[in-house]
Amino acid sequence: MEFLVAILVGAFFSAAIYLMLSKHSVRMLLGIAILGNAVNLLLFTSGRLTREVPPIIGAGMDTLPAGAANPLPQALILTAIVISFSFFAFLLVLTYRAYQELGTDNTDEMRLAEPKDDPMPPIGY
Repeated sequence: MEFLVAILVGAFFSAAIYLMLSKHSVRMLLGIAILGNAVNLLLFTSGRLTREVPPIIGAGMDTLPAGAANPLPQALILTAIVISFSFFAFLLVLTYRAYQELGTDNTDEMRLAEPKDDPMPPIGY
C-alpha cells in the first residue's frame, strides 16, 4: 500500500513541477496547489499507513502500542493544510489583481521593467 502512495506522491510532485514551470500564472497556481497536496500526502505516508491501531494511548499505558501510527505527521498535516490554503488564497488574489492591471496571465507579457521595444544598453564605454 505504501509503495502505491509513494508512486502517487511522485506523480503529484512531477505534475506540480511541470505546471509551475509554465508561463501562465493560472497554471502556476494549480501547480502550487498540487505541490501542497503532494507534501501533505508525503507527510501522511511518513507516519505509517495503518488502520489497525489508532494513535491513542489507552488507559493504564504510558506510550503508544508498538504498531500504532505516528500522530506527529497527522498534526503536521493539519497545520500544513491551513498554511497551504492561505498561501493559495493569497496567490489567487495576487494573480487576479495582476490580470486586472495588466490584462494577461502570461508572465512574459507581464515584464513592465523590460519592455520589448526599448533599445539595448551600450555594450562598451
